[in-house]
Amino acid sequence: MRWLSKERWRPRLATVVIAILIVVMALPLVGLFFFRLYENQLIRQTEGELIAQGAVVAAVYAEQVRAAGIPQEKLGAPVSADPSRDNNYPYDPVEPRLDLASDDVMPTRPAALPATPDTAFAAIGARLDGILDETQKTTLAGFRLLDPRGVVIAGGDEVGQSLGEIEEVRTALSGAYASALRLRIPDQPPPPLYSVSRGTRVRVFVALPVELDGRVAGVVYLSRTPNNIVKHLYGERGKVTLAAIAILGGTLLIALVFIRTVSRPIYALIDRTKRIAAGDREAIRPLDHHGTREMAALSTAFLDMATKLQARSDGIQTFATHVSHELKSPLTAIQGAAELLRDSGGAMDEAERRRFSNNIVTDAGRLNLLVRRLLDLARAENLEPSGDSTTLHAALASLPIDTRLETRLEGGGDIRLGISAENLGIVLANLIDNSARHGARQVAILASADGQRASVQIGDDGDGISAANRARIFEPFFTTRRESGGTGMGLGIVLALLKAHDGTIRLVDSERGTRFEIDLPVA
Repeated sequence: MRWLSKERWRPRLATVVIAILIVVMALPLVGLFFFRLYENQLIRQTEGELIAQGAVVAAVYAEQVRAAGIPQEKLGAPVSADPSRDNNYPYDPVEPRLDLASDDVMPTRPAALPATPDTAFAAIGARLDGILDETQKTTLAGFRLLDPRGVVIAGGDEVGQSLGEIEEVRTALSGAYASALRLRIPDQPPPPLYSVSRGTRVRVFVALPVELDGRVAGVVYLSRTPNNIVKHLYGERGKVTLAAIAILGGTLLIALVFIRTVSRPIYALIDRTKRIAAGDREAIRPLDHHGTREMAALSTAFLDMATKLQARSDGIQTFATHVSHELKSPLTAIQGAAELLRDSGGAMDEAERRRFSNNIVTDAGRLNLLVRRLLDLARAENLEPSGDSTTLHAALASLPIDTRLETRLEGGGDIRLGISAENLGIVLANLIDNSARHGARQVAILASADGQRASVQIGDDGDGISAANRARIFEPFFTTRRESGGTGMGLGIVLALLKAHDGTIRLVDSERGTRFEIDLPVA
């Protein structure tokens, strides 16, 4: 039966699996975009290296200017006092400050402008030019040594030209450290993989002022392209390709394992449920392949449920057959007697009319008894445990006195049983009545407890149950006393009540009469 409410959209299992596999394959590729953090660290590292190299060059250059005796008026702008520097005296650390994520990448460095260098500073630059060239061969950094006006006096092929209009150089000439990220001028076309990396397109520029006697004696201007992980990956593109193939193969392996262990058993179980719902009894059997332990447990639980439902359906069908048979006999007798009274009542004498009327009354009474017993059985089978408890003493005390036989409690009358007094009374009443109907004069009851369970033995001295009938006594409507009003439902009601309270009942061997053993939880 389908729900009347609107069915919500839910993705298919195959859709979910495909989405998960796509995400698994995409994770390594998405990871390339998180290299920005590592690239930023590489840029900071490059800036720190340039600062260290520039500090050495600045110290050598300052010593050369002092040794040359250049007058102070030829030096540059005064260096402004910085209170934080006094706290670290005599140390003057310069920390890297570039950030690829927040700093703008400036255009490529402007070209140098024509200028006339000071001869005194040019002479110092000429002495240091060879040192800078040799250093560049090892560090791969670009060096430019500038005089106080921003004119290049050593480094590269721009000697004698001015870089004083460049923003970071202008800041350094004023006495403050400056650095910048600029687009680099590549000497060869970048590989396609470079397009995913911002750090591969930039060059780090550092302008370090040279301080001498509180004034700017020049600027050490350095630059270098930072290392980057993407360039390394491009260089290892063969290994990257193998890694991609391994990722693809691993993803396909995951898909194969998932399909075999999860997806295929689920679809097989769905098909099995449809076949069972269509009435195919052959479908109630284990799956050919369960995949996982949990799937095997789910399949087993489902098949157990289907088996029980099928058995219950068969039981209901059998029960309905028995009910219709039990009701049909008295109804047929009532209908026949009523038709005779209607058609031939006038020709009957008083004795015949009374006999047919008595038959109608008797069969109607049997119908009434059957209906009441059916209601009692239905209530017993659908009973929910109340959580009450009672003792055999209390339950027997609530029963009416039966003058046909003697009921004797031989022990265990004070054990509290996990069943209400009313329901235990119904159980005992049916069993005692059953004993009385089979010729018993005495009923003996004995109870004992073992841990959390209690055993109640109920025996009588009646005629007993024949070997041929022992296996059928709990079947609905089975009775050997139908002519005396037996309905064959008493033991069925007893069994249903005990099952509702986690109890059982069975017929045990006895030298005389009939003996039942009831097992119930102790309260």
